[in-house]
Amino acid sequence: MGKTAHELFLGQSASFTKTMTEADAILFSGISGDLNPVHINQSYAEQSMFKNRIVHGALISSLFSTVLGMYLPGNGTIYLEQDSRFTKPVYLNDTITATVTVEEIILEKNRVKLTTEATNQKGETVVKGYAIVLAPR
Repeated sequence: MGKTAHELFLGQSASFTKTMTEADAILFSGISGDLNPVHINQSYAEQSMFKNRIVHGALISSLFSTVLGMYLPGNGTIYLEQDSRFTKPVYLNDTITATVTVEEIILEKNRVKLTTEATNQKGETVVKGYAIVLAPR
C-alpha cells in the first residue's frame, strides 16, 4: 500500500523515466483515438511548426499517473485533478522524467497537492503543473 497523508512530508518527491518510442506513439494513437498526423505521419510533421513527429501531450502527462499510483503516494492513490501546461514539444526517442513533489497536505480531507514536472534528456521542462490526489488510507 502507498503512503498515507500522515506519512508524507512537504518537498518529498518521486520520479519515473521513460524513453518515448515509435511504438508508444502508435499504440497511444490507437488507444486514445487521437490520430492527429503530427503524431503519426512523418511527411505531415515535417511540414508542421515542429519539423518532426511529436509525442502526444496526454501521453507525457500520463507519466505523472505512473508516479502517483506506483511511487508517491503509491498504490491506492486516487487521482482527483491534474493541471498541465505543455512548454516544449516531445519528439520520438526523447527520454522524459516525470517528477511529482508534495506541495500541500490537507490531512482533514486526506488530500495531497503535488507539483508535476516532466523534463527531457536535456533537462528542459516539457510539461509542468500540479495534481491533487486522495492519499491511500
